[in-house]
This record gives sequence, structure tokens and C-alpha cells, in this order.
Amino acid sequence: MNFFLSNKKKLLLLIIALYSTHSYLVAQEREVPKRTFLEDVRFGGSLGLNVNNGYFSGYIAPKAIYDFNSYASAGVGLLGSYNNTSRYSSYTTGGSLIGLLRPLNPLQLSAEFEEHYVSRNFELVGANKSDSYWYPGLFLGLGYVTGPVSIGVRYDVLHNDEKSIYANALMPFVTVYF
Repeated sequence: MNFFLSNKKKLLLLIIALYSTHSYLVAQEREVPKRTFLEDVRFGGSLGLNVNNGYFSGYIAPKAIYDFNSYASAGVGLLGSYNNTSRYSSYTTGGSLIGLLRPLNPLQLSAEFEEHYVSRNFELVGANKSDSYWYPGLFLGLGYVTGPVSIGVRYDVLHNDEKSIYANALMPFVTVYF
């Protein structure tokens, strides 16, 4: 009988040892690797081009977005544009601060503060006019996200018809992030 009990103890110790080893190995396999800062950063932006009879307009806005989690992101951007017609030309440069929220997939809420340096030249009959100034924009938007592309509409709550580089406070957008 002692022989049988000692085999039970040996068997129990063997089962405990195997279970402990298996649990340790499984725990080692499930460790989440640490991500670096740049692995959570997406790069992208927007491009625009309009060529018409005697008219040219180009726009470029590279952006970098840091994903805090699957719901919230923030980032910065640069922007520049050039417009030219027979009697008018302008260029703008600037930067932006961006905040994105995705409360429900695939909807995205956005807030973007832009600061533009604007330089405009008008060729008028009998006189020419030039002006340069800083102009802010605060855009609140709603978009639809599919993969790296977001499509939506945004509204500039600081829009000024005389100073804004945009013709309208409400405008569509397409942005791509990789």
C-alpha cells in the first residue's frame, strides 16, 4: 500500500510540475511587446489641385497623427497653397493642431486649429493692391473612416468672408493616413 501511495504522490507532483511549466510558458507567449512612439504615429494629409481656363490652385497639407488608443488621436500639420489668375495671386503657409475622436466606428469627429500666413496681390484697373496678414481657422468636422481614408465635411467657426482663404465656412474633406 505504501508503494501505491508514494506513486500517487509522485504522479501528483509530476502533474503540478507540468501544469506550472505549461502556465509559465503560456504566460511568456502572451506578453504584449512594447510599442515605440513612432509605431503609434500615422503620417498623411491632403492634396488639392485645380486647373481651369486661366486659373491655377494648388494645396498641400502633410500631417502626423499620434494614436493614443483606438478612439482618440492628436497631431500637427503643415499647410501651403498657391492660387493664380490673370489679375490675382496668393500664397499661404501655416500650421495646424489636430484632435480626432472615433466614438463609433466608422464615424470620426475632428477639431483642427489652423494658423495661416496669407499674402495676396490684386491687379486692378489703375491700381494694384497687396496685403499680407495672419488668419486663424477653427474647423469642427464629421467624417466617415474606411481604412486609411476619411471623408467628410468640416465647418470653420471663425470664418470671415473678407480675410479667409476659403470661399465658404462649410467644406468637404478627404484625408489619408498611413
